[in-house]
Amino acid sequence: MNFMILQAAPAAGQGAAGGSLSFLLMLVLMFLVMWLFMIRPQRKQQKKLEEMRNALKKGDKVITAGGIYGTVADVDDRTVLVKVDGEVKIRVDKSSINKDTTADAPAQPEKK
Repeated sequence: MNFMILQAAPAAGQGAAGGSLSFLLMLVLMFLVMWLFMIRPQRKQQKKLEEMRNALKKGDKVITAGGIYGTVADVDDRTVLVKVDGEVKIRVDKSSINKDTTADAPAQPEKK
């Protein structure tokens, strides 16, 4: 009877080591999938947004985080002067510019 107990003990120990290895592998696989489908695309999107903000120039049509549509009148290091309507201009932080709609805007004919 003692012989059977001694023989069964190592088998249980080997099973636990194999279980922890598969658990570790599962954890690494989950992190890899999360990075591939969540973190990497978000970083690419943030990089693209930062490049757009750094490339702003006078005359670009933009949308701010608050939903204000306007045209860039002046660009500084940290701020952008946005012409909203007529002679109304507001100064906003560059980080609040969400979208550059210059390429999306239809070409308007010049007024004579």
